Amino acid sequence: MTDMTTTPEGDHEGDQWERLSTRKATRRGGGDPAGRGRTTIADGVVEKIAGLAARDVVGVHTMGSGLARTFGAVRDRVPGGSKSVTRGVKAEVGEVQTALDLEIVVDYGVSIADVARAVRENVIAAVERMTSLEVVEVNIAVSDVKLPEEEDEEPEPRIQ
Repeated sequence: MTDMTTTPEGDHEGDQWERLSTRKATRRGGGDPAGRGRTTIADGVVEKIAGLAARDVVGVHTMGSGLARTFGAVRDRVPGGSKSVTRGVKAEVGEVQTALDLEIVVDYGVSIADVARAVRENVIAAVERMTSLEVVEVNIAVSDVKLPEEEDEEPEPRIQ
């Protein structure tokens, strides 16, 4: 006489059911998949994230020094040229940490200390959220104040 065991999937012999039910899922490669390899993040990636985050802060008129803005305006006018979101941003990226230097122009009348604090908070939050890098410092240099009556620094086009 054969011993039969009833299972939710139907009737099977006891030995066969035991072999099927004790089979363990095997993991190939072993360990957590997230730990199988390295992820590197280029300086330019962090610079773009930081540049966009800094520009989102109210009171930041533009990024970069006067010379960088002038060259950027010329580059923006060249066909196929694009606005540089990294203008005024320099990042040093390590394996787990990053440090940033920002150069900004603020609007006249705003508190520079408040704008700098808001820029730091926004940049740190965006970079850490998107890259999982620890932001160890955000140095901010205010290179100019945009007065209401000043025109934006854009060179006149050479071609009329």
